Amino acid sequence: MLEEAKARTLTLQARMKEQGIERAVFTDGASIGYLAGFWGYLGIEFGRPTMLVVNADDAPVVITPLMESEMVGAMTWVEDVRPWEDMGQNTWGRALAGALGDAPRTIWVERGSIPAIVRNHIEDTYPGVAVKDISPVLGAMRMIKSPFEIQVMKEAGQIAGAMMKAAHESLHEGGREYESALAVINAGTRRAADFLTDKGWERFVSPMIHNLQILQSGQDTSMVHRRASVKAYKRFDPVYFCFCNMAQFKQYKLGFDRMFHVGAVRDDAARVQEAAIDAQQAAIAAIRPGVEAQEVAAAANEVYAERGYETGYRTGRSIGVAYLEAPELKAGDTTILQPGMTFAVDGGISIDGVTAGRIGDSIVVTQTGFDYITEYPRQLLVTDN
Repeated sequence: MLEEAKARTLTLQARMKEQGIERAVFTDGASIGYLAGFWGYLGIEFGRPTMLVVNADDAPVVITPLMESEMVGAMTWVEDVRPWEDMGQNTWGRALAGALGDAPRTIWVERGSIPAIVRNHIEDTYPGVAVKDISPVLGAMRMIKSPFEIQVMKEAGQIAGAMMKAAHESLHEGGREYESALAVINAGTRRAADFLTDKGWERFVSPMIHNLQILQSGQDTSMVHRRASVKAYKRFDPVYFCFCNMAQFKQYKLGFDRMFHVGAVRDDAARVQEAAIDAQQAAIAAIRPGVEAQEVAAAANEVYAERGYETGYRTGRSIGVAYLEAPELKAGDTTILQPGMTFAVDGGISIDGVTAGRIGDSIVVTQTGFDYITEYPRQLLVTDN
């Protein structure tokens, strides 16, 4: 992992030189993990920033709170780790000034994700200095995954598969949504632990599956991104599981969704769910190198139109170390698909605010088409009880 992260940073430095970028400040946890190989357990929401300063011609610098510096130093390949303290003269602002050098002409940041506390500090401390966006440079690198990254994502796919199996097996009349969420967390954590050791860098990687389970059932099924509650399942209930904020491993995030029906399924619900499945499969069948991202979305939308439905959802998004990356599978995105790109590809439709159909998988674009990263039956799923 650390050798991979170091190689990425060297590639970024070469691209920065080509474009005349002297140094860039990274504050997003996904970007820091991608380049420096570490991530922390606290962050900017506590007003305690960790930053990575990448110089085109010099070694990178990590700026991190003193209390986390021991872990960071052991987890990153970056040798220059500069701790800062909450009180006294050794503030993070002073540490950043030292890393930026005297009178920087331009400061490159991740404009779309830089926290306000850091952006305000830079603007106040360096008035008149141009602040530019480094995100497109790094984003272009992150678009194409290496074999190492794809392997990690396939491990995440196996973890997600164990989670979905547990979700399926938890469903029965009288069962409760939160009980399903607990089963998902337990199964995913146990499967993730199978891929880890307690040696070296991996000893800092937690197998714990976390975040609130996205789960909707019954009349609430169309309320996308609702969280698991104490609601009990009833016969005929559709139950939707979304793992987009939970199916992740070693910082790599997947998209993975399935809908189940408890005991039996009504005809109208079956029609909507089958439309979502068929639309998703049409989109996935369109994926291959040389195709525009919007063409994949068009393939799904054609199925919806044939069934008499309209949808305002995108068909998918790029996946990687962040929850949302470019490109997206939607109208207007003309990005050309290339081998090594990874996507979450969805089928999703809501009718009258009640009936809904949902399915989602993660895939990788190959030289000839695609491979699935996530696996679970792609059909109308009805439980036995």
